[in-house]
Amino acid sequence: MTDRLTIRRPDDWHVHLRDGAMLTAVAQHTARQFARAIVMPNLTPPVTDLAAAAAYRERIMAALGEGADFTPLMTCYLTDGADAGMIAEGYAAGLFAACKLYPAHATTNSAHGVTDIRRLTTVLETLQRIGMPLLIHGEVTDRSIDIFDREAVFVERVLTPLTRDYPALKIVLEHITTAEAAAFVAEAAHPIAATITPQHLLINRNAIFDGGLRPHAYCLPVAKRESHRLAVRRAAVSGSPRFFLGTDSAPHVVGAKESGCGCAGIFNAPYALEAYLRVFDEEGALDRFEGFAAEHGARFYGLPLNGGTVTLVRAPVTVPDRIGTGETAVVPFMAGETIGWRLDV
Repeated sequence: MTDRLTIRRPDDWHVHLRDGAMLTAVAQHTARQFARAIVMPNLTPPVTDLAAAAAYRERIMAALGEGADFTPLMTCYLTDGADAGMIAEGYAAGLFAACKLYPAHATTNSAHGVTDIRRLTTVLETLQRIGMPLLIHGEVTDRSIDIFDREAVFVERVLTPLTRDYPALKIVLEHITTAEAAAFVAEAAHPIAATITPQHLLINRNAIFDGGLRPHAYCLPVAKRESHRLAVRRAAVSGSPRFFLGTDSAPHVVGAKESGCGCAGIFNAPYALEAYLRVFDEEGALDRFEGFAAEHGARFYGLPLNGGTVTLVRAPVTVPDRIGTGETAVVPFMAGETIGWRLDV
């Protein structure tokens, strides 16, 4: 039995660092584990231009303090009126690493998102030409579609024609939750990849209703039935370079989760690597963990692999019930549970 695992320093290819006091409270948890992170742009207001991206990057580094060994990779929030020229300029300058497509009203702070992907023709043509990745929250928002079917319907209605019409467009389907999404990414004759969260590997939709409504198990896309969890889990541990780590860590203050209209999002950053490694350990795939956590994403983005390493040791670690206080108090993923691995720092 392996009791100690050392891997190349990993990256998080999907994280919400928030802003203000919450940014200061949570950014350290991501930087402690990861060398780089793709930072989501759904602030209020969203990050839609170069000045906003540069200012947000500065706030992230200020929150971490001088000497922080961490690189935030900024993203551009796409709207119906997104400026393709400005996006290309930002990518060439190294300010934007990718563009993020939120279907309007699909998730937290997505009201300014895209109402119809056909409005993005010029942007998509530009991204394809310059090799800039398009990151997609892959759900339809038609209220007639069952919430548990919205990802699968998106794959059929939007993703399939998108990959046909833009055959060289680099796409990352974010936080996949279904067998349909896993199969599409694995089998497509297209430069497409997917991020996978720890929660979608460890819980199914029963967790949201376990003895009552459990708001801290609620995120978007929501966890699906067990057969989908197992399909996504198989994809994660498969060794395929099309699947890589993206926590989608999304903190909300306790009161915003435990309310009459609780916010979607799971805060998993403090114990993300331990949670992922638990899955790979259970699946007998420890030898594939480094690829998933530290290699596949960088190669897909065309970035160099990180130097340095991190080490995890087999040891019981109990996740606290809360992290932070007052306006930054958050309930972490797996609160109160014991994980079998510990990051050795």
